[in-house]
Amino acid sequence: QVQLVESGGGLVQAGDSLRLSCTASGGSSLVHTGWFRQVPGKQRDFVAGIRWGGGTTSYADSVKGRFTISRDTAKNTVYLQMTSLKPEDTAVYFCAATPRIVGGMARYEYEYDYWGQGTQVTVSS
Repeated sequence: QVQLVESGGGLVQAGDSLRLSCTASGGSSLVHTGWFRQVPGKQRDFVAGIRWGGGTTSYADSVKGRFTISRDTAKNTVYLQMTSLKPEDTAVYFCAATPRIVGGMARYEYEYDYWGQGTQVTVSS
């Protein structure tokens, strides 16, 4: 069973940067890892995703140009570097992963099998 542990959330001001980390342990070779975010009362939205093999990335339009997803295969860790943060980026951020090969870039919740516990990111104006 794969376990995902996120870290790096916090309270920052608009315009600041923050880096989230997601470390995987426990087994299966992962194909996709993604970041989603959720605000109370709303659905979980895709933020960014990466394929372990090759490092192909995908981003939601709302974060393109501001967020960068990357991976360190030696550390089994995926990072989400967030810059120019806005108050609307405030959410709980979840890391997700799957060992399955899915079509496209795995932008949907149902395409992921493992989830982290979430980390709060709050951006004040």
